[in-house]
Amino acid sequence: MKLLIIMITCLSTSNAAAQCGGGFSDFLGGIKSEAIQRGYDTATIDRFLSGAAQDGSVIRADRAQGIFQLSFTEFARRLISANRLQTGAANAHKWKSTFDRIEREYGVSRGVLLAFWGLETDYGAVQGNFNTRNALLTLAHDCRRPELFRPQVFAALELYQRGDFDPARTTGAWAGEIGMVQMLPEDILRNGVDADGDGQVSLKTSPPDALTSGARMLRGLGWRPNEPWLQEVTVPSSLDWSKSGLGTQLPVSQWADAGVRPRASGLPSGNMSASLLLPMGRNGPAFLAYPNFRVFFEWNKSFTYVTTAAYFATRLEGAPIFDAGNPSPAFSGQQVQQLQQKLQARGHDVGGVDGILGAMTRDAVQKEQQRLGLPADAWPTAQLLNAL
Repeated sequence: MKLLIIMITCLSTSNAAAQCGGGFSDFLGGIKSEAIQRGYDTATIDRFLSGAAQDGSVIRADRAQGIFQLSFTEFARRLISANRLQTGAANAHKWKSTFDRIEREYGVSRGVLLAFWGLETDYGAVQGNFNTRNALLTLAHDCRRPELFRPQVFAALELYQRGDFDPARTTGAWAGEIGMVQMLPEDILRNGVDADGDGQVSLKTSPPDALTSGARMLRGLGWRPNEPWLQEVTVPSSLDWSKSGLGTQLPVSQWADAGVRPRASGLPSGNMSASLLLPMGRNGPAFLAYPNFRVFFEWNKSFTYVTTAAYFATRLEGAPIFDAGNPSPAFSGQQVQQLQQKLQARGHDVGGVDGILGAMTRDAVQKEQQRLGLPADAWPTAQLLNAL
């Protein structure tokens, strides 16, 4: 799931984009030529590409992203089930020594890795049955995001040359991710760890390998060891809502002075900064998002998915169910599209009219709320839509 919504705009001027589209056989010829330029021998390339084919189901999956039109509350309730929480607790116990080692070496909390493990593949049970090589070639050929997927083809080729990838049999998610925590070939090359000591990096069958590789990747993406990432809070009705959102970071002490209070454990001490996150507006759940929260966006670009994953990680470590509050009704996908069109007409970059209330749309909403004298909590309402 982690690539369902990233890199929406194709950079048509890039070298990769210039090599997408056209006949698929010609495209494969271009892949082969570039691989030769990269130093791979012809026999290896031919074996890697033998039987390669476009996969129409990959394109259909890439275009079907309706689940991200759900609100945070609905999305979280749908994905965070009692079974996922129970299975997460069982796996935390079963693999305790692995998590202990990860926390010592990388400073990544077990709740975070359990959350990705659970949401990505149901703890390894559903890893995807798309042929990975064909999925990557299909998406590299498609001119929507070739700059993302073409390099992954060559990373898969490198894994094949090393004996860690079977072009005919390696399967995973539709976007080319492999294993229990769903990592792309480039990520595996950079961060794969043989944590169980069997001489192979086995992300599909070895929880120690998958979890440790995921932790190493998060650390490389900027994870700050042994720091929090998300904490549910209560907020006073008199708060300056324009200070909410990921665009504003204040010291935790300033949030406390403004009346922000934790629902469970205390606020962290020291000079740590945080943003006030209101995924459903000022009348819905509220969280302080710490610097590590932003690392989640390096794994996935969906605001709703990231917030859900980060919250799920806190639940797996004992946090209570969030207070849903009483927010204004969530917009439908069609209403969000109408809103995005109006925001674009006013010069805002919303990342495309896709019906998804992502971070860029929320930022534009907040700016228009400020301009119109409405509570600037980045949550769209019928009042705002009518005013626009």
